[in-house]
Amino acid sequence: MATDNGLPLTIAIEVAYASVNKSWLLPIEVEEGTTVQQAIASSGILQQCPDINLQTNKVGLFSKIVALDVPVRAGDRIEIYRPLVLDPKEARRLRAEKAKQAK
Repeated sequence: MATDNGLPLTIAIEVAYASVNKSWLLPIEVEEGTTVQQAIASSGILQQCPDINLQTNKVGLFSKIVALDVPVRAGDRIEIYRPLVLDPKEARRLRAEKAKQAK
């Protein structure tokens, strides 16, 4: 979509990622119709965090998993998720076991 002056309409979004030691929240502007994957590439996060692999890392918009080809909308926050180190059920079981031993 173009504006009255023929220039493409841009929208403001954010790209978020958290590694073990640091987190990023990158505000960027992209053309309307840009996909999640294109926005991630435009943000520069892939150069800053070479450990991100879009073939294996899940991505989402405000905590809802989405495909890379989903178009972004103004105000969206794209989140790049790290793989889980430990299954949440297993982590809960280990905490309960530790608490039981502490008594």
